[in-house]
Amino acid sequence: MNECLAVFQLSRLQNSKPKADSSLRVGRKKFDHIVLGPAAGQGLPNRIQCQGLKAVKRRPLPSFHLSLVKEKISFVTVFTIYNQSLQNSFNQKVPTNVTVGNSTYDKTGRSMAILNVFANFIKVALPRSNIFILTDPAANFSAVPSNAVVMHIPGDYSRNNLMLQRIKSYIDFLEARLSGHIGKQNQIDLFIFTDSDIAVVDDLSDIVENYPDFHIGLTFRNNKDQPLNSGFILVRGTDEAISKAKVFLEEVLEVYKSMFMKAARMLGDQLALAWIVKNQPLFDAQRFRNPKAFVAEVHRAQVLFLPCAIYNWTPPEGSGQFHGMPEDVKVIHFKGSRKRLMLEAWNFFNSHPIDFSDMMCLILKSGRAKYDF
Repeated sequence: MNECLAVFQLSRLQNSKPKADSSLRVGRKKFDHIVLGPAAGQGLPNRIQCQGLKAVKRRPLPSFHLSLVKEKISFVTVFTIYNQSLQNSFNQKVPTNVTVGNSTYDKTGRSMAILNVFANFIKVALPRSNIFILTDPAANFSAVPSNAVVMHIPGDYSRNNLMLQRIKSYIDFLEARLSGHIGKQNQIDLFIFTDSDIAVVDDLSDIVENYPDFHIGLTFRNNKDQPLNSGFILVRGTDEAISKAKVFLEEVLEVYKSMFMKAARMLGDQLALAWIVKNQPLFDAQRFRNPKAFVAEVHRAQVLFLPCAIYNWTPPEGSGQFHGMPEDVKVIHFKGSRKRLMLEAWNFFNSHPIDFSDMMCLILKSGRAKYDF
């Protein structure tokens, strides 16, 4: 466990009275402390049930089943740190320091804390896995998680170009793997390209066993305009799959640049993904309405579509469509104003390291709140 992250102060939660729903929906207020409310999904089938901050049903840590895990997984994430002094010069009146538990972070420290927590969740859920951090050659990290290696890939990592650069960096990584520049002597069964604001809370190695014929994997949701989320992309570790995934992402990049540059800072990659998939002849987009995994051919690649509800679940902001957390959730994505909740969740687990069950209740009870980062 990363010692620089504070142990969660349980007394803060024990002394916090759950807020009524209305208090969590007030205006655009973003909180600088943990806020608790009712846990969504109570009484619904196949949803995690809570009594306060205690889970009714326990889920053993995935590491308990390590003797059964055969597949080797590598995570790949794009990460960079921006010039804090330059940011402060533009916005001097806005405080940049935040406090989580007993620790206070500036913007750089906050970003590194999120990266460390991302790595720590992987250590617990998939301790045989490693992480590749793709970054700007000019980036200089003071510390790197022990289960990660840094790979410098030239490009434009500015905020306005980061989503576009992310796809380019993924393509360069896949090319480096094919050409042998990234340890082909080490067998990797599955590469998972992901944002660094996710928490892996269950074993993912069964994907390879359960779906033996896919090349690339995407997560989907029942959203007409944005059915696919680019924050969690799978690539099987064979040369054939890596080659097909590289070609697929090159197609995404071209569509992104030709059609969706107005959304370059955010969503452009997801819009490009959706355009390519939905315009594939004979593809049935109605399948996105049913949260069941399926495989379809897209641009000569076998694409595995996995439901976000299990593999890319997000604690929603606001009450709309918030029906709780599935019992078999494997990946939690702390998108948007949820980064504080990610750190708070890890700190809570750190003080209750039996399993992730009670931590899930914390996330559920805080899922309607918006935070300052």
